[in-house]
Amino acid sequence: MASSAHQTGERNAAFCGRFHIGGVSVQIVGEREADVAFPPSLAPFRTKAHTSDIDIRVKWLSELPESRERKLFDSGSVWRLYECETGLQFDFHVPSMGDRPYKRFLIDQEFRSATLQMCEGFFADRVADPMDYPLDELLIMHRLTQEKAIELHGSGIVRADGIGNLFIGHSGAGKSTTTRLWTEREDVHVLSDDRIIVRRDPSAFRGLRMYGTPWHGEAMFGSPADAPLARILILQHGRGNVLTRLSPSQAVAELFARSFVPFHRHEYVDSALEFLQEVVAAIPVYRYDFEPEQRAVDTILNLHD
Repeated sequence: MASSAHQTGERNAAFCGRFHIGGVSVQIVGEREADVAFPPSLAPFRTKAHTSDIDIRVKWLSELPESRERKLFDSGSVWRLYECETGLQFDFHVPSMGDRPYKRFLIDQEFRSATLQMCEGFFADRVADPMDYPLDELLIMHRLTQEKAIELHGSGIVRADGIGNLFIGHSGAGKSTTTRLWTEREDVHVLSDDRIIVRRDPSAFRGLRMYGTPWHGEAMFGSPADAPLARILILQHGRGNVLTRLSPSQAVAELFARSFVPFHRHEYVDSALEFLQEVVAAIPVYRYDFEPEQRAVDTILNLHD
């Protein structure tokens, strides 16, 4: 349930909500209860913590004009990215509104303070979910560029003994199949079957921790939990359930190809590559040519790095 912003110390706003994904805490404030109503995927990630890494204020406007800023990226569907004087501007579109956005997200260069502008006319007969996908993922993905962390296309599976295996793969590589095989075999906790955040944690085994996200795949797993990361396996369909240890350079290339990194600024790419080099120096990375059968699980259970 949304809390009163006055009770939490936030001035000039009636409602406040917070969520936490992959080590990043986000606070949203607004004048309406709907401003802080999260979509179902975000509900498990709601938190009562009073500190935040990113602060967002929701504002309602009668209409939002077409952007005149310099375009950096066009997704070709829902959103476009612009560079503005204070930072970045994300515009969200539907065909019925042409080039005028139905919501606009403005955030500073450090990804700490933001304003979310909502178009009154568009939401007159629609339910307003200010943080619905893909804004939630875009926000976290960009914030991770400021930290030792990255989002990867993978399934995070944690065994009862706390060992965390991260299975990386493009769409169709077998992440959902792997998740199913493990859940049928063992009492495991699945952090996500499609998107996992990995970040540095000196207190964790091998110095890295993986986090679940709301952005799930076919198996519909999305958990706010986290676990120490023990190893990474890059999935591809094959024969014989064969593991091949990758060299650091091979591992960085394979992981980067399956990462979610904003490519519109070279410093974000450089930071991601630098962090991945730290990851592969600490964590064993394997290519896993697997078959969709229970012996694929046995191969990992019998693995000794």
